[in-house]
Parts: sequence; structure tokens; C-alpha cells
Amino acid sequence: MADAPRLARHSDEQGTVTILFTDIEGSTALAQRLGDKAYHALLAEHNRILREQVARHGGHEVKSMGDGFMVAFASAARALSCAVDIQKAFAAHNAEKTPARAEPISARPEPVETRINVRIGLNTGESIEEAGDYFGTAVTLAARIAARAQGGQILASEVVRTVGGSLAGVEFRDAGRKQLKGIKGRQRVYEVVS
Repeated sequence: MADAPRLARHSDEQGTVTILFTDIEGSTALAQRLGDKAYHALLAEHNRILREQVARHGGHEVKSMGDGFMVAFASAARALSCAVDIQKAFAAHNAEKTPARAEPISARPEPVETRINVRIGLNTGESIEEAGDYFGTAVTLAARIAARAQGGQILASEVVRTVGGSLAGVEFRDAGRKQLKGIKGRQRVYEVVS
């Protein structure tokens, strides 16, 4: 299998991997407001920003799913650092797209939403790697956690907090126990703030 050596770098010696899922909040409505051409350009900018951060932090892009990504890391700390930097990069992008408050309203262009609000979910655990993809409960849990996040928010599992929780400048705030679609029992989830 050609991808095996490359993928091996993204799990530890025991086969444990940290999975990061991203998703643009409200992407369908955003696409309808912008139209196909403008949304395609916005999506290209989203992909550029995200891929830049993933590469910078040593992640492996498992797949892109329209307006979201699945990324694997051998280290929960690297995944957390990447998630924080992704949100910082989108905050900077969004700040550039927000009109200055000092401008008179009449001088502002017609308001068109071009901000990109990304939600991120993280989980660490053992998973099955096959044909360049990861499968299993740990992966499903990461996806379900991402689905519970708001735009601009990072949510992480208790396992991520435990194994990656000593990252300088990163704090975990208890977001409570959540019922996640298809997952038995309520799961403790933490908001990652920096």
C-alpha cells in the first residue's frame, strides 16, 4: 500500500490517532446567498487557509468533504495547536472582510457575507486505517463533536483534554455532557480556548 508509510507518521506506536474535523457553519445558506461562483472562490480561500495550517502542524489531510476536512495527527498536542491556529487564521480573514466601523454606512458596499465561520471537533483514539482513510468509533466521535460546535469554536473530547491538555496558552472549559448522534451515552465535551 503506497500510503502506509505516510499514514504511519500520523498515528503513534500503538495506532492511536487524533482526528480533527472541520465544517463551515451555515455553508448551504452561505452558498445560496453568494451564488455558485462567489461561493466557489470563498471555498478555495477556506481550503487554502486550512491546508496551510494542517501542513504547518504536520497533519495529514485524510479527505476533504465539500466544506469540511478530516485530518489525522500522531499527537493530540499538534492537533490542538493546529485547531487553535486554524481559528486564528479564519478570525484574521474575517477581520479583513468586516467593514471598518468608522466608515459611514452610505460608503459601505452592499453587505455580502464573506466571513468564514468554521467549527472544529477533535478526538483521540484507536482507529482502523484502510486505503488512506480512518474508520472506527474514535473517528465517528470526532465528527459528532465537530457537529456540536458553533462557528469559530473548537470542541474536544475528554481524551484529547487528558492527553493534550498541557499545551501552553490553551485552556479547556467544560462544555458539559452531550448526547452525540449515534453514540451511546452522554459524552463529556470541552471547549478549547486560547
